[in-house]
Amino acid sequence: MSNAIEVRGLTYRAGRSFSLSDVSLTVPSGSIYGFLGPNGAGKTTTVRLLLGMMRRATGEVRLLDHAIPDDLPAALAVTGYVPERPHVYPSLRVDEALRFHAAFHTRWDAVWAARMQRTFELPGDRRVGRLSKGEAGKLMMLLALAQRPELLILDEPTDGLDPMVRRDVLTALLDYVGDTGATVFISSHLVHELERMCDWVGVLDHGRMIAEMPIDVLKGGVKRIRLTAPAMHGHAAPVELLNGHQAPFEILSRVNDPLTSGESWVVRGWTDPMKSYFDTVGATVRDVVDLDLEEVFVELLRSGREAKS
Repeated sequence: MSNAIEVRGLTYRAGRSFSLSDVSLTVPSGSIYGFLGPNGAGKTTTVRLLLGMMRRATGEVRLLDHAIPDDLPAALAVTGYVPERPHVYPSLRVDEALRFHAAFHTRWDAVWAARMQRTFELPGDRRVGRLSKGEAGKLMMLLALAQRPELLILDEPTDGLDPMVRRDVLTALLDYVGDTGATVFISSHLVHELERMCDWVGVLDHGRMIAEMPIDVLKGGVKRIRLTAPAMHGHAAPVELLNGHQAPFEILSRVNDPLTSGESWVVRGWTDPMKSYFDTVGATVRDVVDLDLEEVFVELLRSGREAKS
């Protein structure tokens, strides 16, 4: 099985205000896949459709080679889920919540769960509804990992947690992945957090996928280039013709650069040999600047919205 998640042509509509439009994505087995998007992009809706919690309009979903929703019980038996909001009965005590969840999972690892409960300092006699936000976040991750899943689907698992709790939760997750080789699909808008842990990235905006690729390819191919004496011919576009020459890359943005008395471009699909392209349009590349994932994310969103408008 080469892919843990495969989605093809997924569509969904909620009234007149929101829809998912032909969403397709592929999560390779053993990868940590960061599912990025601004608030309201449709990330949680996509997660719920993956897990069979909502009914799609069209499209196909497969989890661990199981068709959804036809083979949903088999898929969920080996899938751990951390929702955006806690899903445990608030009246249960922590120890009761652990026993309750253990009853539904034949792969439940009680020894590991007890060890992580001590590590996370979760009081067994405390009611779930009285846990702090950080304690609740730890409990949700513990419950997902203790069932020993092959696939983890996490929806904003560290949103709102303080840095210490966030570190503890992510350390437990990465230790588990290192021990088992499990696949992780993590939805978040915390770009810097995902940059440190993910090897694949998908970007969703307004219900549409606008990028999907290995993170090193995405970051390595999106650059800011500063130009002196550039040829000025209109606005940036996905395919630009300058002096009759088609650019060998996608131009995401193009603005005046007062530092060079020229222009600053953000381009996608860049390789160093492309510098020679600018000789054909009467410009000189002054420097090429690497971008972090958050800058790449913002540029992709801006470009996608401009193309749509």
